Amino acid sequence: MKRQSTALLSMLCFGFAFLYIPIFLLIAYSFNDSRLISVWGGFSTRWYSALFANEQIIDAALLSLQVAVVSATVATIFGTLAGLALTRMGKFRGRLFFTGIVAAPLVMPEVITGLSLLLLFVSLQELIGWPATRGVTTITIAHITFSMAYVTVIVQSRMLSMDRSLEEAGMDLGGRPFQVFLDITLPIISPAMISGWLLAFTISLDDLVIASFVSGAGSNTLPMVIFSKVKLGVTPDINALATLIILAVSIGVAVAGWIMLRQNRSLS
Repeated sequence: MKRQSTALLSMLCFGFAFLYIPIFLLIAYSFNDSRLISVWGGFSTRWYSALFANEQIIDAALLSLQVAVVSATVATIFGTLAGLALTRMGKFRGRLFFTGIVAAPLVMPEVITGLSLLLLFVSLQELIGWPATRGVTTITIAHITFSMAYVTVIVQSRMLSMDRSLEEAGMDLGGRPFQVFLDITLPIISPAMISGWLLAFTISLDDLVIASFVSGAGSNTLPMVIFSKVKLGVTPDINALATLIILAVSIGVAVAGWIMLRQNRSLS
């Protein structure tokens, strides 16, 4: 038994090392003074200054953050409504079709999704003249389309595990359905909504394939800019950018975890 525990602990340590050692190396090399990304030339913060002086990367980062925040928020709203429909409306006509639509983006290759959305936008432009050009709007709509499915699955799983007697008790005490939803259901599923928002935000910020299909001139997201730089040769300022992104994501995860912990304590 002790030998088995040691083996499991060793595998766990190996897995974490495999995941996190490259990240720590990236953070360390973001303070590298050398122009070569893999050669240590001494400690320096010069590449952070170079990063903030690079207007292309800054504009791409701001565009990606704008798209990620808007798409994650809208996807959370629609995904929550879809999760409520699948768990609270019982059997309705078209339920199987609706379930298939929700699950399709989860299993569909990104190339197929990006190509189909591109054809959709081109067809709409020819029929009604909208969108006039492909850019921020088309990227945002595309990200909402596929990230909404992830939010739906998370909220649906939380709704299925929720004790419905709490809602029934609220209605027995005279609460109307909408008031019961605001006072009971929404606080209970709020951790799932936060998790869904974070996942949608991360997926949008990380997307390259779909954004490449639906973007236009002057609307390059951060992954697109980084990918174009990788083909020409990575410079150390990309390490600095990645370090700042890791820091921002870590802070976001810590804040979300703290909010969910407080929520769970208040419910218990």
